Parts: sequence; C-alpha cells; structure tokens
Amino acid sequence: MGRITVHKPSYLKLSPQELGSRGEQAWELMASPCRVCPRHCKVDRRQDDKRGFCRAGVRAVVSSFSPHFGEEPPLVGVGGSGTIFLSSCNLACVFCQNWEISQARWGRELTDEQLAGGMLRLQALSCHNINFVSPSIYVPQILAALPHAIAGGLRVPLVYNSGGYDSLEALRLLDGIFDIYMPDIKYADEAFARKYSLVKDYYPIAQAALKEMHRQVGDLVTEDGVAVRGLIIRHLVLPQGLAGTAEVMRFIVQELSVHSYVNVMAQYRPENKAYNYPELSRRISVEEYQEALELARAQGLYRFAR
Repeated sequence: MGRITVHKPSYLKLSPQELGSRGEQAWELMASPCRVCPRHCKVDRRQDDKRGFCRAGVRAVVSSFSPHFGEEPPLVGVGGSGTIFLSSCNLACVFCQNWEISQARWGRELTDEQLAGGMLRLQALSCHNINFVSPSIYVPQILAALPHAIAGGLRVPLVYNSGGYDSLEALRLLDGIFDIYMPDIKYADEAFARKYSLVKDYYPIAQAALKEMHRQVGDLVTEDGVAVRGLIIRHLVLPQGLAGTAEVMRFIVQELSVHSYVNVMAQYRPENKAYNYPELSRRISVEEYQEALELARAQGLYRFAR
C-alpha cells in the first residue's frame, strides 16, 4: 500500500469560516456573466437550466474516480494519484485524447456530499493526493464539497490539473487550499489556440494563471519522491512545432523559475477531430521531441518528468 504523506495539506490550516467564505465567493462567480473561467459566458450558472460554452451547471459532473499510475512520478509514488475526472471543459481541443469526457460529457452529476465521498474513497485506497482533472469550470463545486471531505477525515494534498485557461479570480480563492498545481501550456501562438481549441487570448491568460499558481505554491517540493507542494508544468509537443515550445520554455525560465518541474510530453497522437487538420494528422517524430527537449535545456531547465 502507498504511504500517505505526513505533510499537512494547506486546506487543513484554514478555519471552517474562511473555507465557507471562499465557497460563498466561488458560488457568486457563477452569476452572469459567469466568471468561473476566462470565457465570461453571459449565463447565470446558479440557475441550472443556464449553460455556457462548457455546458456545466450547478453540480459537478464526474466521469470516474480512480487511482492513476500514469501521471507524473511525483504524483504517483507507490499508491497512485487519486484522479477525479470531471466532465466538460472550457477548451475544445480538436486533438483531445479524452474527448468523450471533455466534449461528449460522459459522467454523472454528483451532490457535494457525493463528490466528497469520492475523495475519501481515493484516500482510503492509499492514493497520495486527490487529483482534479479539468477543474477550471468546477471551482465552486470543489469548494462546496471540500468541507464535507475534511469532516470525513481528508488529509492528502489536492492537485489542480488544468488546461491552463484559468480565471485569476477563481485561482485566488484557491490560495491556501490547493498544494499542487499542474497546468498545461498548450500554445504560445494565438492563431493556433483559436484554430485548434476555439479559444482567444489563451497564451496571455495561461501565463497570468501560471504566475499566480507559482506565487501560491512555488517550485515542486517532494518528500521521499512524492509531491507535497508546488507547480508541475505540462507541455504537449505538437507536430511541426505548433505548440511554440521555444517561447513556452523561455516564459517558464524568465517569468517563473529555472527550477520549474516540467513534463515535455511526447504522447501526442491524432484523436477526436485531428484528422481534419493535415498538420495534426500524425504523431510527432523522435527528432521533433528531441528538439523540444533541447529547447528546454537550452533555457536552463533541468527538472523533467521521466
């Protein structure tokens, strides 16, 4: 069985009153225009029949709860990362490998108590953390469920595993609650973000979000090889350099930290609608991946996921 870390998660240091206040403020973010994510859709999500781009409503929709052993090694440890796959997304990536969850919205609606129960079950399975996948549109629901989980004995760190398109207003409500942030930086080029993910201002918004995440938790810290706090950055290498790897690595070093823990990911494969775009209709080559790694090393980065 995996050993649960002795590190005390930040959320246990907050008073019930402060945690409740954060939840109330997050609930109000769903008022029109919705400010839970940067899209600012002109809907009031507090009314369950009102849906924006992501189509999420009042309750969290969860596809699965499970220990995951394919995440970054500091998250997996021995017991695995306790992943909660949330359905829907504020991006619409044409190459999404989890499109059934993010775009077809596979999953079921859960009450706050049910979401909390899922966290506790993952902890009981000796997972080292609770890893919320695609949480950007569900910050109010997570904050509403957390007090129930704490009352039930939750004591492992929380992981915010997002696509990088995150609201600063929402992230600030998570300060002192999430110990580990794991965002993607998908693109450095606005035109590609619009074309492949139907999103505007992706890069400046992701840059601001990562700066806020790093301000809150700093560089990755581990105990016995298991993450307890800090920022993990993911960057998926796309064919033909479409992800803008050189610029992304420059940003990480110059505006975050040369000590950043980075996963330069090689697992791109054409999924979902990618075959409609000739430039995305193949896997990356070994040479393309090696070039991406060299671009990262050239900036001075040295902490890479293995």
